[in-house]
Parts: sequence; C-alpha cells; structure tokens
Amino acid sequence: MLLRDKEFDSLKSLCYNFNEDPERLKDYMLKAGYVYSEEQHQFRPVGFDKKQ
Repeated sequence: MLLRDKEFDSLKSLCYNFNEDPERLKDYMLKAGYVYSEEQHQFRPVGFDKKQ
C-alpha cells in the first residue's frame, strides 16, 4: 500500500528505505508466484495481465 498510495514513488525507493534490494525482492516474489507491475505499483499473480 505504500507504493499504491504514493508514499514512495518506486519499488526501488521503497526497498532502499527498508534496506532491501529490489531485485532480490522481485526474485523472491517470483518464486512465490508474483510479479511486480510498474503500472499498478503492486505485486500481482503471474499471468494477471494475460487474456484467457
């Protein structure tokens, strides 16, 4: 919600604020089945943007 509500302007700035590496977080979330949407500023399930 910190990104969605614009408390931070990017995942990178949010991660650095909490001493976290953004690429490591993206890799971790991908293993859990989520990808980061730059457009929506949130992690979404893999394939959320694919038409069925």
